[in-house]
Amino acid sequence: MSNNDEKSSYEGLPVSLDKKLGVPVWNDVRELKLRYRMSLGKIKKFFSALSEGKIMATKCKHCGRIYFPPQADCPYCMRSDMEWVDVPNEGVLETFTIVNIKPTTFSHYDDYVLAIARFGDGIKVLAWLRVDEKSRVRIGMRVKLTVIKRIPEGYYTFELEPID
Repeated sequence: MSNNDEKSSYEGLPVSLDKKLGVPVWNDVRELKLRYRMSLGKIKKFFSALSEGKIMATKCKHCGRIYFPPQADCPYCMRSDMEWVDVPNEGVLETFTIVNIKPTTFSHYDDYVLAIARFGDGIKVLAWLRVDEKSRVRIGMRVKLTVIKRIPEGYYTFELEPID
């Protein structure tokens, strides 16, 4: 099918040919904005700790499982008796991907690395990995977990960064 045939078969629709993949794609003409609110309830300490530069997880007092991000209740044993524990600062990179095609809400950022690292007690953390040279990123490298203030949004969150 030629490009002209491709265009004519979608006449009157917001469809174009993706130059990279060579397939037709729907170009929605509406903008989707999503705002949400969520109750912090029993996990508000996590956000308070971030503003103090600490990263916390929850641990079930009954079965001992640790949850990050924190859980108000243990999904394993269905108990609500949780305690707060610090997430160790140093871990090991398990996997990563470089994000070149970003969601619209992240389009103001340069390309970034999204990674999963394993910390003590088997805690796994999904976060951005802050690196200047993306070619330096290797599975198995040591990383640390740090609290940052995300700009321009102005809120505290956490990132991974390599340990030199």
